[in-house]
Amino acid sequence: MAETDGSSTVFDTLDRAIVQVLARDLRASFADVGARLGCHERTVARRLERMTETGAVRFTAGLIPEYLGEGLSVDLAVRCAPGRLDDVAVALAGLPETRAVEVTTGGLQIHVEATVADNDALLALIDGSIGRLGGVLDVHSAVILQLLLTAADWAPFDSEPTAIRRFAAEGVPLPEPIDVDDLDRLLADLLRRDPRMPMSRLAKELNVGESTARRRLARLKSSHVLHLRLFVDPAQFGFTVEARLELEVEHRHLDAAVRRLASEPCVRHLVTTTGRSNVLGYSRHLDAQDLYAFTGRVLGGMDGVRQVQTAFVVRTYKSAGVLM
Repeated sequence: MAETDGSSTVFDTLDRAIVQVLARDLRASFADVGARLGCHERTVARRLERMTETGAVRFTAGLIPEYLGEGLSVDLAVRCAPGRLDDVAVALAGLPETRAVEVTTGGLQIHVEATVADNDALLALIDGSIGRLGGVLDVHSAVILQLLLTAADWAPFDSEPTAIRRFAAEGVPLPEPIDVDDLDRLLADLLRRDPRMPMSRLAKELNVGESTARRRLARLKSSHVLHLRLFVDPAQFGFTVEARLELEVEHRHLDAAVRRLASEPCVRHLVTTTGRSNVLGYSRHLDAQDLYAFTGRVLGGMDGVRQVQTAFVVRTYKSAGVLM
C-alpha cells in the first residue's frame, strides 16, 4: 500500500500501474483499468480516489489555443526583488491569463506562460496586472510562434511517440484544425471541470443524446485541438530533474534543431518564439548526470546553435492552468 505523510504520496507498484494506464487513456473506466491490471475495479477506484484526494494525481482538459489559432501565447520572464519571489509567483499563478508559473535556477526571476486575446490584452497584462505587483522589477516577453510539443506528448510509459511528436520530429505540418462550434466548447469546458465526467452526465449537461455527446468527444479527442491529461509528479517514476532549455539558433538551422529536439523522448514541451533565444523547451531527466549527458549528446551536436542556457525548475506554482 502506498504511504502518505500528509503532503506527499509514495506510490507502490499498483499505483504506478494505474497511473500508466490512465496516462494513455484518461477516461478509461475502473473496470477497464482493473481488467488490464488483473485487479478488482473497486481496488482501482479506491486507489485513484486516494491519489486524487492527496493531490498526487490531477486530471486536466482543455482546448489548445495555439492549435486553434486563437489569441496570443506568450512566455514571460518576471524579474523580482530579493525576498519577493514566492509572493510574486503566487500572485502570478492566481491570474486567469497564466497557464504555467515556475521558478528556475539562475537569476531572481519567474517564468510564466500566458494566453491573451490580442496585443492590447498583452500590454494590459504586462504593464497592468503584472507590472503593478509589489516586488516586480522587470518583465521580458516573447511571443510563441509555433507550438511543437506539449506536456501531453511526454509519454515515458509508451514505447511509441505520440502522433504530434512524430509530426514534429519528421518536420511534417500538423493536420488542419477541425472547426470547433459552441457545443464543442461547452463540452471542453465541462471536461475542464471534470475530465472523467461520465458520458451520461456530459450528455445531460449538453442537452443532447449520449450518442451525440460520444461522437463529439471522439471527434475532439482524435484531433489535436483537445488535450486530456493526467498530471502526476514525475519523481514518482524516477524523473527527479526538470530543466528549462533556451537556445539561440541560426534561422537556417532552426528546422533541423527543433526536429532533433522533438525526437528526444525526454523533451516534454517545445516551442519557437520571438527574441534572441528563439527555441524554448522543457525536459525531464532521472538526475543531474542524465541532464548533463543529454546536453552533451544532443545540444552539443546541433549545428547553428549559438548559445544554450539550461536551468533547473525548482518549484512549479501552476501547470496546464492548474494550481499546484
